Amino acid sequence: MQARRARVRRLALLVMLLLPSAAAQPANACAPAAAGPITLRVAEFNIEYGGTHVSFDKVVQAIRRGGADVVAIEEGYGHMPRLARRLGWPSYSVRTQVVSRYPVIDPPGADGRYVLVEVAPGEVVAIENVHLPSNPYGPYWTRSRPRRDVVALERRRRLPAIRPYLRTARTLVASGIPVFLAGDFNAPSWRDWTPEMVGVRPQIRYPVRWPVSVAVERAGFVDSYRSVHPDPMARPGLTWWAARPQLPGWNPGPHAPQDRIDFVYAAGAARPTDSVIVGEPGAPGVDVAVRPWPSDHRSVVSTFEVTPGVPPVFVAVERRLIAAGDDLRVSFHAPGQPGERVVIVPAGGDPTVDTRASHPTGGATDGTLVFATGSLAAGSYDAVLVDAGGTELSRIPFWVELPGAVPEISTGRRTYAVGEGIDVSWRNAPGNRWDWVGIYHRGANPRKAYYLLWAYTGASVEGSATLDASASGPWPLPAGRYSVYLLKDDGYTALARADFEVG
Repeated sequence: MQARRARVRRLALLVMLLLPSAAAQPANACAPAAAGPITLRVAEFNIEYGGTHVSFDKVVQAIRRGGADVVAIEEGYGHMPRLARRLGWPSYSVRTQVVSRYPVIDPPGADGRYVLVEVAPGEVVAIENVHLPSNPYGPYWTRSRPRRDVVALERRRRLPAIRPYLRTARTLVASGIPVFLAGDFNAPSWRDWTPEMVGVRPQIRYPVRWPVSVAVERAGFVDSYRSVHPDPMARPGLTWWAARPQLPGWNPGPHAPQDRIDFVYAAGAARPTDSVIVGEPGAPGVDVAVRPWPSDHRSVVSTFEVTPGVPPVFVAVERRLIAAGDDLRVSFHAPGQPGERVVIVPAGGDPTVDTRASHPTGGATDGTLVFATGSLAAGSYDAVLVDAGGTELSRIPFWVELPGAVPEISTGRRTYAVGEGIDVSWRNAPGNRWDWVGIYHRGANPRKAYYLLWAYTGASVEGSATLDASASGPWPLPAGRYSVYLLKDDGYTALARADFEVG
């Protein structure tokens, strides 16, 4: 699966939370230090099918040897908690597939497009992690089609997917926060397809100003690898494909064109000082080697001199979906005035009258409140940062599953007419970055069969979508018997199933 947003409509969310039963205490609370330049290493790594097909140990080893502080992961397949544990790193984001030595904050309004990484109390950078659509793949087209067709494909297929991230980045940089845009772009850079490079690799039959790379640089980003290594002939920096061991099924191999499609871009107060490729031993251009290499992509690790920014006032929860009985950790960046506090209210509730729990920030600018669990009624809730007068400063939703709760999926009806949209609802979903719903022939095994239609859940715990002509896949569904599955984090693990018919 590759990143393509479906139109997702969020419904009222129903999960369970227990009331904090003991007073929370600020943790790591201190005033922000004066921002100054630091060294930060940011990596991009598509680990392929969750990193388990060759060796998860080698995925961990590759990250360690690369020396990164923050890693944007593609194809995590639900393994972000496991990866963080194995690395011994304290923080990760399931929603955006970022793992970090530093605290990761998923702030209100980010909508899964970025997280903040707190490199020091009150000092942050932003990480945007993208995985653009893979098919059709432009470098395949260059071997038999004219340049105008290739450029039109990129403008139609991948350019719309990157634009929301560029708009968000402009706002962050304008506020003084450096932004790193990392990911598997599934498209090369115009800097690697210059007139001088024609014929160097078979697919480079003519120069191409690849639209996504042009748009990213016009938005103010710097290509970190090409900034450090400006000559694409001397240092091509190829990231796909990598010669990992042959596996049953997909093996790109020598028939596929190799290119640099994995990037770490930077905007704002972040200057690239070094960039290396981590990959298989003996491959041209690999600076750091791991044997056997665990993925069909190599990793790129870039070093920056960064001046962090000061975040806006925010309140954030460590996880959007909390298991009943777990501690609820709420971090904040506040004005630091007396009387400020974090309160818990029912979703959309008024913090002055609907408070279910309230704990002071202690006048700290930055900190984390740890709420012990108690006994709230079932429902969805918001954590709200308020000042001494009860004025709301920031709000974020979260949910907690009751013990034994399982994911569910359903369709609005059991039978649909040909050409009629299939309305699908889910609840108790994990809320992973790329959880998705897919329609298959009745009872097909998603690990073996091919999906017909699909759409992402938008990292929602509970919501709905209509799968129709706007979804990914052939439309309309012909008459027949079908199943719709809720599937986990860009993978093929079925969490729930519902059956329906068309005819």
